[in-house]
Amino acid sequence: MKVMTDDGTEAWAEDEGRGTPILVIHGGMGDPSAWRPVTDLLHDRFRTVRLHRRQYRLDLPRPVTMAQEVSHVAAVAGELGRPLLVGHSSGAVLALEAMAADPDAYTGAVLYEPPTVIGEPLGGPKLVPAHAAIAAGKPGRALTIFLRDVVRLPAPMAWFAGAFVGRHPEYRRRVIRQLDDNDAIDALGVRLPAYADLDLPILLLGGDRSPRHLAERLDALEQALPRTRRLLMHGQGHNAERSAPARVAQAITKFLDEDIKPR
Repeated sequence: MKVMTDDGTEAWAEDEGRGTPILVIHGGMGDPSAWRPVTDLLHDRFRTVRLHRRQYRLDLPRPVTMAQEVSHVAAVAGELGRPLLVGHSSGAVLALEAMAADPDAYTGAVLYEPPTVIGEPLGGPKLVPAHAAIAAGKPGRALTIFLRDVVRLPAPMAWFAGAFVGRHPEYRRRVIRQLDDNDAIDALGVRLPAYADLDLPILLLGGDRSPRHLAERLDALEQALPRTRRLLMHGQGHNAERSAPARVAQAITKFLDEDIKPR
């Protein structure tokens, strides 16, 4: 799917299946393929549309603001007729912002561990060394710093991920986009009062092996959102869309059946 947006850029998405539309918004460092294991289990009953986020489109200039990303979500949603949003990580923050901008365009959302700002910025001074690493031509090092100090992964895991990315040209080019993504979220500040006005059914997903601060952000969202339920996936971390796609697909299906009523 390709849809022209108000600013003259094209929004891109992978469109499969028939039925109630589900618009999937991937997380940081990703692309539409990240959620294919989940949507492959859904598009026999639902129309699944996996957005290629503007922030991670290397054919478009950076930096990308949250408002620009929202325009791409809105353009695709306009072709679908009030889809359910499924957002992961920073993509879940984007889903919240899309609903805040135009709540009538969506039927609800499934949000998997959005790193919403609930106090101090996510990055701020912690990302200064990461930006310095980018300037020095060391994107793998920059990602290690981001994962260790912002995502708060254990240092060995952050180092391994950074070393892996440092050897792959495609992923190397996405690291600066990940830092931009984080900066765009920080630029929003605390948005809980705006989200409290969302009178839409929202399912919050989390894993019991994820970094603790993500659960704290889910706590804040759960208290702020007026129509929400929460599901904790035992034995899972921040990437259950890859490690347990059947469980994620089941959670989405159950939420649609019980709270959205498929059409």
